Amino acid sequence: MGMRRRGLAGAEAPQPVLAGHPVHEAAVGQPFQHPIQSHTIDAAAFVAETAGQFVVAERTLRTQQTGEHGQPVTRYPLAGFTYHLLCFRAQAFLWLAHRLGSGLTQRAVNMTQSVTMRQRIPCFKAYDIRGRVPDELDADLAWRIGAAYARVIAPAAPVAIGRDNRLTSPDMATAVAAGLNAAGVATRELGLCGTETVYHAAARSDMGGGIMVTASHNPADYNGMKLVRAGAAPISSDSGLSDIEASAAEMTATPGTPDACLHQSLDVMPGYVRQILSLIDTAALKPLRIVVNAGNGAAGPTVDALAARLPFTLHRIHHEPDGRFPHGVPNPLLPENRQVTAEAVRAHRADFGVAWDGDFDRCFLFDEQGRFIEGYYIVGLLAARLLEKFPGGKIIHDPRLTWNTIDLVREAGGVPIVSKTGHAFIKERMRREQALYGGEMSAHHYFRDFACCDSGMLPWLLIAEQLSRSGQALSALVDERIAAWPCSGEINFTVDDPTATMIRVTDRWIDEAINVDYTDGVSLEFSDWRFNLRSSNTEPVIRLNVETRADRKLLARRTTELRTLISDD
Repeated sequence: MGMRRRGLAGAEAPQPVLAGHPVHEAAVGQPFQHPIQSHTIDAAAFVAETAGQFVVAERTLRTQQTGEHGQPVTRYPLAGFTYHLLCFRAQAFLWLAHRLGSGLTQRAVNMTQSVTMRQRIPCFKAYDIRGRVPDELDADLAWRIGAAYARVIAPAAPVAIGRDNRLTSPDMATAVAAGLNAAGVATRELGLCGTETVYHAAARSDMGGGIMVTASHNPADYNGMKLVRAGAAPISSDSGLSDIEASAAEMTATPGTPDACLHQSLDVMPGYVRQILSLIDTAALKPLRIVVNAGNGAAGPTVDALAARLPFTLHRIHHEPDGRFPHGVPNPLLPENRQVTAEAVRAHRADFGVAWDGDFDRCFLFDEQGRFIEGYYIVGLLAARLLEKFPGGKIIHDPRLTWNTIDLVREAGGVPIVSKTGHAFIKERMRREQALYGGEMSAHHYFRDFACCDSGMLPWLLIAEQLSRSGQALSALVDERIAAWPCSGEINFTVDDPTATMIRVTDRWIDEAINVDYTDGVSLEFSDWRFNLRSSNTEPVIRLNVETRADRKLLARRTTELRTLISDD
């Protein structure tokens, strides 16, 4: 939860310390919630601190490009410096200036630009790689990414390479393996699999990391990669991805084929199935009827491998992997993609239904009536279930929708902790907090006993276990929570200027808010409702989520107001 926008009692306002960065008089002594740290500080101190970061960054960037004495050197821009943190501080600096009605000096503007001006590769996002093929990502770039991974991460053991079933994925997987091999790094080819299969492999003691070639739920002409270190530790913009991007940008590709001495096939499916089933009480499972929809993505073969060890009757739809995606790209977040699963649940009188995205690191659930269940409520359900097994554990959740999760976690004796949205950020926070479980409303679910990684197979198996034990229907487990904490679901908007839109929306409500939180985008909380507004890390949109305390009429009214304000761009 965010701190109230009030100054610290008795705190003396620090004064600006850097010449050349005047602070507007109105800033001195004014409280402001620090967007990076979880406390309220003096606005003047924040401006001075931020400006100081730009001075250091400017000097660091110049030194790393030319050397301390001006001689040319080959180093990674902003190596050892967190580029995206600086960008965020730049946004916060501009935000503060706007709120105080002051302008920035030209020097401050120039310094901001000097930090953010660097050679970028468009397909590099905050926590993975994703772009249109071949415009933003092709085999040459995939080779360079493999070579850059080898240079930056320096794995001491083989790197697992997996791929989804997109038509371009085999060539991409071959190219990234060849890039790693060219740098002397051994690779292990997993073939067609899910992202969590790569995580399972990378977590083995004899592996040095993993790369999954996938664009998840993006259109068919996209592809991308998800990267982890040894132990399946995530690689995000804050922990190596920006350095890989910088290294790849300065390389000249010399693609070839993987080195036969370094590149070998590896079958990890038996070990993966054993690990997944070890986290479920299989003896408690009853012969449930379940509809499974792989969306012609990569999930089908893994579902079959698990099903051979389970007592369920599975009704399979769109089961065979087909990179042409004849029934549409597997993305159950799209309402138009849900109907076929819902109808199959009702037709087969199933206990529940499951649908996956392309690389099946997310799973979406339908109750026995065929009703789609928002991922938000599944997060709370899984958190409470796991806390029964492991009392007192920490639960990580994203900031978009929070009240139901926080309520259930505290009721179960756990500790709720908010984290920035995104699989790499959630995993990093889970490892830091030694958390039991992490969940995002987007249907990513992370488990301590699965190397703190997300799995699309564990959630539906845990739900099946809970239904088997309780004898209750899935609707009975979630209806009360939906009534107590109704939500809008995620609403996406394409706008010309996301920053300006967020400022306008925040300015409309900020003076009435009880709490303001900048963990990811901005969350404003009031006595009986709250909302989160954030820019997507992977798409050119802003996303809105609204929730209330048991008040659907209020939810509808506030959502309509926010829609109108956001659309008025």
